[in-house]
Amino acid sequence: MKKIELEIVALSHSITQTHSYAVVLGEVNGLRRLPIVIGGFEAQAIAVALERMQPSRPLTHDLFANFMATYGVELTEVVIYKLEEGIFFARLICNSNGEVTEIDSRTSDALAMAVRAGCRIYTYENILETAGLFLEQTEGTSVTPEGDSKPSPVQVGNSSVADSEMKRLSLDELNTLLQQVLDQEDYVRAIRIRDEINSRK
Repeated sequence: MKKIELEIVALSHSITQTHSYAVVLGEVNGLRRLPIVIGGFEAQAIAVALERMQPSRPLTHDLFANFMATYGVELTEVVIYKLEEGIFFARLICNSNGEVTEIDSRTSDALAMAVRAGCRIYTYENILETAGLFLEQTEGTSVTPEGDSKPSPVQVGNSSVADSEMKRLSLDELNTLLQQVLDQEDYVRAIRIRDEINSRK
């Protein structure tokens, strides 16, 4: 099965839920996005590496990266290979003296390691088809300079509609709501709306 290359395009904090984060992976040379809910610790670990910050003491992922470098283990790629009941599964593909080893990992940890190693991130078409979001616009055009979200042509109440209320919305209303939430870059909420849409197919 052909692998599709992804890159980290955003770390999103939920507007409606405290302590909820999503790392947003974008299809290289494509418009699909794969948002994955992660914990606060993992979000911090990814942010530290993306911003090239140097903590006074190594974080856990830094320690693991240093350990691998010390013993000549190179992280060559990360593959998000399975999605089961809303949970993503990943593997670290490592090379040591020409010997390739695959190590199972939580996806959030694998991404934190990928940023540190500068390696490529991949997934498969079936995962993007199931869990990906297609952006009608690029990220840079969805928010005005003042920071206010552009209004959608059709408003479904407001984008903070409760999860329980989503059950009462039609598929058209859910798709409109999904676009509104994407315009606000609230990817954590977008994941829940996407899952509700998928559950009706």
